[in-house]
Amino acid sequence: MAKQSGFKEILAQSGLTQSSLMPQEALVWTKQNAKSLYIGLPKEITMQEKRISLTPDAVSLLVRNGHQVLLETGAGEGAKFTDAQYSEAGAQIAYSKEELFKAADLIVKIQPLTDEELEYLKHGSTLVSALNMQKATKEYFEKLNRKKITGLGYEYIEDNVGGLPLIRAMSEIAGSTVMLIAAECLSSANNGMGVILGGVTGVPPTKVVILGAGTVSEYAARTAIGLGADVKVFDKDIYKLQRLKYLIGQNLYTCIIDSHVLPEAIAQADVVIGALRAADGFTPCIVTEEMVSRMKADSVLIDVCIDQGGCFETSEMTTLAQPIYRKYDVIHYCVPNIPSRVAHTATQALSNIFTSFLLKTGKTGGIEEAIFANKAFMKGVYCYKGSLTNAQIAKKLGLAYKDLSLLAAARM
Repeated sequence: MAKQSGFKEILAQSGLTQSSLMPQEALVWTKQNAKSLYIGLPKEITMQEKRISLTPDAVSLLVRNGHQVLLETGAGEGAKFTDAQYSEAGAQIAYSKEELFKAADLIVKIQPLTDEELEYLKHGSTLVSALNMQKATKEYFEKLNRKKITGLGYEYIEDNVGGLPLIRAMSEIAGSTVMLIAAECLSSANNGMGVILGGVTGVPPTKVVILGAGTVSEYAARTAIGLGADVKVFDKDIYKLQRLKYLIGQNLYTCIIDSHVLPEAIAQADVVIGALRAADGFTPCIVTEEMVSRMKADSVLIDVCIDQGGCFETSEMTTLAQPIYRKYDVIHYCVPNIPSRVAHTATQALSNIFTSFLLKTGKTGGIEEAIFANKAFMKGVYCYKGSLTNAQIAKKLGLAYKDLSLLAAARM
């Protein structure tokens, strides 16, 4: 028998064959459940809104992952993003609202739909937006249901640990921005008290009262304390006050709202921030007109939650064009949607969250699959293919209601 060559002998001894060393066909992983999304980004036209849901960088990432994005022309201008930037990122440009709403299957916007947008909305499509219950009407939800729309309110969408990521992000921005607004209102240039927000050597610090111990209050308190102000925080919930003291990491003055301390603190305050939010979407009115009348001349009230009813009895919604008014010689700032004052930053924060949400939705198999695969995500759904699925909304407006979890069970 002829002796094997050295190479063949090594193969034989190792149990390998020459063919096993040749390039082999490999199984390629495919996204079997993945679904391409057709996302529409309309231009916001209500409530002085300047934000947009996605930045050009986010659009580029979505397009690279197989999704389509249709942008209404000019939609990013308020946040300082141009059509050219979106086009270069891979977005298509729609030159009318009707064109965008008729084409896209998934509309992602900031504010609720206008009547015009509602008429354009395609039958069976999905809407992701805020759901402003202060202005929501029975007719609005009836129209959505007639068109078999699946609606998600971004203020209800939870993460995996029960947090509200979009609300958290906007609250951080509002809390940081609100103290800058207070500083403007206090300045002599704006006919205010003419005092600095904070304190300097040899001068008593500005007195700031904050109502609420949530995220807005946390960031407002951080900013005010950093400037040297004397800060007092009031809330109904002792646990929230304890949590806030822990997060701030300083010996912060806190007190329960239902006490005799609050009226006196407000009477002595230079700035009062209303940042209370109730679980049902309506803010309790804590500060009465009589309490406001006892405040110092040229002191400042800022009602962060004016879009949810407001914390002050004297609150009236204002605009960015005319943001303040005076009552009892107290400066009132009651502009809704404070994050829109810093639209570029707010858009980047929103885009971070929306991009992750959209990528996961596509990989899961689309909106419907994502809803029923993720209970936290399901909590954001208020209507589903012709049925109202939010019990709180149904009770408030006297509409029929279907439990989405039962619909999920029926699919199994």
